[in-house]
Amino acid sequence: MRASVRLATATAAAALLIGCVSGPAASKPEQPKKAGDKVLVFSKTAGFRHDSIPTGITAVKELGAANGFTVDATEDAGAFTAANLARYDAVVWLSTTGDVLNAAQQTAFEQYIRGGGAYVGVHAAADTEYDWPFYGGLAGAYFQSHPAIQPAKVHVEDHAHPATAHLGTGTWDRTDEWYNYRANPRDRARVLATLDESSYTGGTMSGDHPIAWCQSYEGGRSFYTGGGHTKESYAEPAFRQHLLGGIRWAVGAAQADCRPEKGYTPIFDGTASSLEDWKQAGPGSLQLNEGDGTLKTVGGMGMLWYDRRELGSYSLKLDWRMRGDDNSGIFVGFPASDDPWSAVNNGYEIQIDATDVPEKTTGSVYGFHSADLKKRDRALNPPGEWNTYEIRVEGERLRVYLNGVKINDFTNTDPARSLRQGHIGIQNHGDADEVTFRDIRLKNLPTKGHPGKDGLGKVRPGKAVPMSDVTAHVTRHVVRRVTPHVTTHHSDPPAPATGSGAGQ
Repeated sequence: MRASVRLATATAAAALLIGCVSGPAASKPEQPKKAGDKVLVFSKTAGFRHDSIPTGITAVKELGAANGFTVDATEDAGAFTAANLARYDAVVWLSTTGDVLNAAQQTAFEQYIRGGGAYVGVHAAADTEYDWPFYGGLAGAYFQSHPAIQPAKVHVEDHAHPATAHLGTGTWDRTDEWYNYRANPRDRARVLATLDESSYTGGTMSGDHPIAWCQSYEGGRSFYTGGGHTKESYAEPAFRQHLLGGIRWAVGAAQADCRPEKGYTPIFDGTASSLEDWKQAGPGSLQLNEGDGTLKTVGGMGMLWYDRRELGSYSLKLDWRMRGDDNSGIFVGFPASDDPWSAVNNGYEIQIDATDVPEKTTGSVYGFHSADLKKRDRALNPPGEWNTYEIRVEGERLRVYLNGVKINDFTNTDPARSLRQGHIGIQNHGDADEVTFRDIRLKNLPTKGHPGKDGLGKVRPGKAVPMSDVTAHVTRHVVRRVTPHVTTHHSDPPAPATGSGAGQ
């Protein structure tokens, strides 16, 4: 059936691949208002007092002066009134310890968070308010113990969040006092970074040791980092950027997907070996930089597609960044082919393009269904910053989440197309377009209403099997096998000529 519609749709496909340049252009998306006007640093202690607190306060004030937000600092719990807290976009709990608020102050802070306020916890903020369940949930985990100050290796799990986007694919080596926690926050928060317990002595969390995380919590935002015990931490450029990114996200100056994430399998992790299951269709390429684990579009019009397995019911997540008014997209639901037009003819594209008509701009199902532009604009980070897509396919329903916010909900009714079975791919649109991708991962979802079909779109008896177990059971497509057309650089090449491309 797919082949029979090829000629009939060739003209429409050309319009989709090349893009419509004659229609009126939409205005540029409204970028999120920088809400980080005012931050309160709270550092009262009722237990152990860190001598790094004054250094930390100075660092936050310096970060604010350099990044457009003002900072007040206090150790007076009397600042926790509804009227006073309403003046602040976030409250940084800087190595607080013990029971520092009374019942009325706790109530005021709960109301502040539920009204959209933000919490930033640093180091001993996890050693605070053990008898206040709301605070324990907000912080994400309570302190249990710590070994001596020593070097350790930190592994970044989320390269799109502004608190960790500056850290590369290698380990983040630093010295600090490394906390063990009473519970693992992974089930309720997005873990941004973990400790490698084999790299130091004294870790007690059985190899899964989160050290920084974020979450939405009862109407507000919460970011926590376990770093910051030592005075030296606040002079480290990477740690200062880590702290700044957490504050920027908390106050709403930057967006990120802070929903818990479990069960995803990497299909591109920033290494050349992870590209062995990808093929280039059409001209151009995607350029690999193993230093920062990214793929950058080069030339076009082509597509790098994942040919290891055909997908049926799944969640696809990936991080992407635009240089400016550039153009790319993610194709889903198309058959195996070395021709990029096959994806246009038979699949759907989730667009990446700063400016175009509503059904052809970022978040749209290109040419078919506009995103909710108001939600999209609030969730979208501007060019130069990372964004995260979740593309969720279940049956003929396709949902798009941008930085954790659902911005599109589309159901296919075209009999010539189907989302129930197909491949995924990322587009390299043209010489003037530069879009970068990293951390592409997949998770199988249960197939609703089709008990004999697993998450790969293959008809099989019984239940869907985990993605990690299916390789031996998948019948590979009989297509010519070629080496993926990617170029590898350990440093960024010269940028292509600037300019915006039309189309999808």
